[in-house]
Amino acid sequence: MKNYDLIIVGGGPIGLACGIAATKAGLDYVILEKGVLVNSLYNFPENMTFFSTSNLLEIGDVPFVAHNDKPTRKEALEYYRRVYDSWKLKVQLYTPVMSMNKSDDGYILVTPKGEFSTKSVIVSTGFYDTPRKLNIPGEDLPKVKHFYDSPHPYVNQKVLVVGAANSACDVALETFYKGAEVTMAIRSNEIYPKTKYWIKPNIENRIKEGSIKAYFETSVKEIKSHSVILNTPDGEIEIENDFVLAMIGYTPDYSLFSRLGLPVDETDLKKPIHDPETLETPLQNVYVAGVINSGLNTSKLFIENTRVHADMIITHLKKELSQLA
Repeated sequence: MKNYDLIIVGGGPIGLACGIAATKAGLDYVILEKGVLVNSLYNFPENMTFFSTSNLLEIGDVPFVAHNDKPTRKEALEYYRRVYDSWKLKVQLYTPVMSMNKSDDGYILVTPKGEFSTKSVIVSTGFYDTPRKLNIPGEDLPKVKHFYDSPHPYVNQKVLVVGAANSACDVALETFYKGAEVTMAIRSNEIYPKTKYWIKPNIENRIKEGSIKAYFETSVKEIKSHSVILNTPDGEIEIENDFVLAMIGYTPDYSLFSRLGLPVDETDLKKPIHDPETLETPLQNVYVAGVINSGLNTSKLFIENTRVHADMIITHLKKELSQLA
């Protein structure tokens, strides 16, 4: 079995940035990605526009040229494919990591495609693949979606959007404009204050005029085949419903952390425990990079402020590996 210097778990933008840093450092590495290249971005809504400008999404000194100031999902997928090609990054797609075991030379990562031996590991798996759940009866019905793709399936349908932040407001507006009858269930008494500045007044005006019905201080109690039950300030109500779009956010994949043996700080937003200067975890030569480092506070870290993680880790790792040589 080949023993790599480094295995990177996750082929998103920060995983690719770590691969670029490893390439520059002359390390023998491979990126293991459970799905497609930049899998999280691929699962974004078809018509999504990034909040960040294109230059803040750049990695590896590859220019990101977009048609407008803020790039689209389609442009981002094309850009990161170009980064992959430009740097000839070593990526194995459709290769989920099931577990990690200590070995004499470092670690053994177990996948459905075989075992991989490595001296060091970077975990950079993002959070968009793991949706928060409502944990209510009926959530497993086919009509319930935690990922939104396109407005077309919801034309002339009664849609309940759960949530009040960027994703929920985006989905409510887009499905409404394409002909859906949209209702929102919102836990708080207002639209999330930090919703994108060009979306917030729009959704508030649609609610005010009655085009979109919003129930504030409301939770979903149960989902049925053709209706939903809501707990509102005025009591329990049941409304007709064809689809539920649960846009309530996403979390790091804690089941993966457990399988890899990565410790989590249960008292601090369930952040993976790591040194803030080197990003090394309590496991020797195992690092965490990207948005997962903020734990459940998923609105704190983004591509633009975690691109530096790659160089931080590789600088420290080179010193560690030189001592092992």
